[in-house]
Amino acid sequence: MEQTLSEYQAVVNRCRDLFLAKARDYGTSWTILRMPSVTDQIYIKAERIRTIQETMVNKVGDSVEGEFIGIVNYCIIALMLLKIDESPENEAKLAEAAALANFYDEQATWAREVMVQKNHDYGEAWRKMRISSITDLILMKIHRLKQIEDNEGKTEVSEGVSANYIDMLNYAVFCLIRMEG
Repeated sequence: MEQTLSEYQAVVNRCRDLFLAKARDYGTSWTILRMPSVTDQIYIKAERIRTIQETMVNKVGDSVEGEFIGIVNYCIIALMLLKIDESPENEAKLAEAAALANFYDEQATWAREVMVQKNHDYGEAWRKMRISSITDLILMKIHRLKQIEDNEGKTEVSEGVSANYIDMLNYAVFCLIRMEG
């Protein structure tokens, strides 16, 4: 588990660095996005990864690794937007770079804690999975989220929106760890 935590944190740090660099370029323009738009951005990235995995052709040139990093960061954005919805004063705090970094870290820590709990129960099964299978799980979670969004957030027995974003974030981190190894 120590190795997983170390690898996990290294990947999240890389994702965070890119997120904060883009925030310096674009600010917090992402706060204008509605949740279905964030879900669709993740969908676009996951679908592109799957297409490249199936065709073995990459005509755009952007790396699959970069797309997984995008999934991590859009999942963090989704979690932050959900927190902003709960407390609108959070949006005003994001004007400061330090506050944005702290907000990112809070969501990443939450996701890591969930990963640790699930990793214990599943015995790090993801290490034996194909990256293409994990990509499919991300796409399945996206389809679940779209259904929840289409139902205006109402669920009967599902874990809910946050849990799906956290799972997709963790799956993308697992893929990045596997790609590095």
